[in-house]
Amino acid sequence: MNTKKPGIVLVVGATGSVGRHVVAEAVRQGYKTRALVRDASRAGRLDAGAQKVTGELTLVETLADAVAEIDAVIFTQGSSYGDAAAAETVDYGAVKNVIQALGGRRVRIALMTAIGVTRRGSTHDWKRRSERLVRASGNAYTIVRPGWFDYNDDDQTEIMLLQGDTRHAGSPADGVIARHQIARVLVDSLVSDASDRLTFELVAEHGPAQESLKPVFEALDKDPAGSLDGVRDQPNMPADAEPERVRRDLAALAANNQS
Repeated sequence: MNTKKPGIVLVVGATGSVGRHVVAEAVRQGYKTRALVRDASRAGRLDAGAQKVTGELTLVETLADAVAEIDAVIFTQGSSYGDAAAAETVDYGAVKNVIQALGGRRVRIALMTAIGVTRRGSTHDWKRRSERLVRASGNAYTIVRPGWFDYNDDDQTEIMLLQGDTRHAGSPADGVIARHQIARVLVDSLVSDASDRLTFELVAEHGPAQESLKPVFEALDKDPAGSLDGVRDQPNMPADAEPERVRRDLAALAANNQS
């Protein structure tokens, strides 16, 4: 069974290397696609079928137009690896700000983070914290952890979804995936009941691309209800040891869900 197809889809990180593919794929699939950009005059590479809306993802007060009447949001933004300040304001902050701008209104969320996100001691900790915000928000969601971008062989087009985040080589040995494949998975996840409350790593294997991803989603285990982490993730990031500002953000979301 599929859910009702969302009407307006907001793409955060729309001008990035994955975001551009997501915008094009959402337009191709017939969504009313809204691309969040800093400067509309610099968004010429985006699909002409998308609406461009200006806003700064690190400033919640600029996002009212971006989230107005949306039914779904796809997050593809990402900071430079190793930049701790940007990781907090972009990887984590953009998710926090969009959820806050929604003011408790429920939408479908697809969040892109990264394979190896549960390995501690890197700026990926902020991506993992963004995942926790999404799980705590009360929204229907899919969290996608792609492998290394565009290292695929020509015949490496079969979509493979993994769980538990066990690949921590820090190289393409963890798995590879094309940017256009990431876009397809993110957009396809918006209408599938099977993909709701899923967290998975995304890689490509040798073989043909599947016609439908619904059976691929259905083969996975859902995140436990009320959990801050993905199913089978290592319990190596205790919530009570998190920075106070992060605990405060999660507490605010929990309070909103109870009101």
